[in-house]
Amino acid sequence: MDYSDPTIRQAYEHCRHRARQHYENFPVASYLVPRPQRDALAAIYAFARYADDVADEPGVEGRLEALADWGQKLRDCDAGKADHPVFIALRDTVARFHLSFENFENLLRAFEQDVQVNRRPDFASLLAYCTCSANPVGRLVLELFGHRDPELFTLSDHICTALQLTNFWQDVAIDLERNRIYLPLEDLQRFGYSLEDLRAERVDERWCNLLAFEIARTRELFEHGKPLTERVVPTLRRQLRLTWLGGMTILAKIEAVGYDVFRRRPALGHWDFLRLYLRARRALIPAEKDPATAVANPL
Repeated sequence: MDYSDPTIRQAYEHCRHRARQHYENFPVASYLVPRPQRDALAAIYAFARYADDVADEPGVEGRLEALADWGQKLRDCDAGKADHPVFIALRDTVARFHLSFENFENLLRAFEQDVQVNRRPDFASLLAYCTCSANPVGRLVLELFGHRDPELFTLSDHICTALQLTNFWQDVAIDLERNRIYLPLEDLQRFGYSLEDLRAERVDERWCNLLAFEIARTRELFEHGKPLTERVVPTLRRQLRLTWLGGMTILAKIEAVGYDVFRRRPALGHWDFLRLYLRARRALIPAEKDPATAVANPL
């Protein structure tokens, strides 16, 4: 990074501050990577965070206008023009690491969907949403570390989609307050669990079976993507292992509370990060262990 330029230096500091405000979404794991990539990650995160905050504001028309303005700033950035600190940092990051602008455009499409769509009819439509909301982030991270192999992108997509789904199952109650339901409607029907049951936050056998079903196929996606943790450069490997383990641990925490994500949101705490960091640091992810057992006993 060109820290000799005070404008660029201040822009990155703005992005780092923005990232620090959201500890859980931009955890200590990012400090496992070298400073240049870490600052680039902060710029990418700040870009997405601003757009996400806009998408959560009241008033559909106002949100769409604000996202359109953010999209125009992105296009200006691509053309070499930037006056907002996020885009000053992002322009430097994109140029330095040769990042694909398509990934940023896809992220914006996901935020637009958040404004316009609040139900998912089936799992296929949910996966299509993850293609824009989650997978671009993983691809950008790979590009930051010099990876542009399509096979690695596919593995990354599996992990990123699994992380996004994990966040949905973790945040059912929060999303419900915003009138967003990411659980596929066909799955609710399959298990005989209605929207009225969901709004009443009923935790019964139907709900437990439904969420267990979603968690099982989310774990399967994590498993499909796990080979990526051993195929990236060493400077990314530990961060990626920690991210993988963190997602799997949250799934285990959802199970541990009896799938009652309405009364208590399962999340990683400081001690969880420490335990997972130690495991990611000292050992490979054991391929032969059952995923649930591996995260329930991380050390």
